[in-house]
Amino acid sequence: MLKIAYHGHSCVQITQGDQSLIIDPFLTGNPMAAVQPEEVRVQHVLLTHAHTDHIQDAAAIAKNNDATVIAIHELATYMSWQGVQTRDMNIGGRMDLGFSQLQMVPAFHSSAIIVPERKQIIYAGMPAGFLIHWDGRTILHAGDTNLYSDMKLIGERNDIDVAFLPMGDLYTMGPEDAVEAAKWLKAKQVVPVHYNTFDLIKQDGSKFEALLSSHGLSGRALKPGDSIEL
Repeated sequence: MLKIAYHGHSCVQITQGDQSLIIDPFLTGNPMAAVQPEEVRVQHVLLTHAHTDHIQDAAAIAKNNDATVIAIHELATYMSWQGVQTRDMNIGGRMDLGFSQLQMVPAFHSSAIIVPERKQIIYAGMPAGFLIHWDGRTILHAGDTNLYSDMKLIGERNDIDVAFLPMGDLYTMGPEDAVEAAKWLKAKQVVPVHYNTFDLIKQDGSKFEALLSSHGLSGRALKPGDSIEL
């Protein structure tokens, strides 16, 4: 059985027995984080893109656990310069972790490291999402994205058990587009992420659940610290 824990914002951790991976760890400086970086035990850290609210604690967690950071080529290269082990991949590619298999899928967003003191923006490759196939289950973490038509293809080619979809609006798709994405992806269950962490992305999780239900879709707005089992 897989345990999927929601740590707040877009951070999700998936665990089975002694095997665990975490996606987009933004815990330090996150007012809604349900766990601290030093409490996390994983073998792999997956990054969808380079914005601070997705990579904030990636290096610390990787170093604490002797874990491997997995990201698109440019971001993986940048993370290797932080002194951590990395494996790089690119959109459409697959990677076998032994206990699970990953496929990187598109996300439509931006991705860069901003260094304010130097007034510098470092290109970090394309943003992405991850399909995670583990113990007969398929989990999609869509990353930060808008609605795009290839979600239909992803839904047709994969039997998705849970889809983590951003719905905060302004920087990603909002609730209405997230519902449309859920339709196209045909996920058995939808969990909204990337909302309520800051006032600019305030949304009502209960209303989103009701909106999904009105379209015959199943969803659950997890609170930071909540988990589901598959």
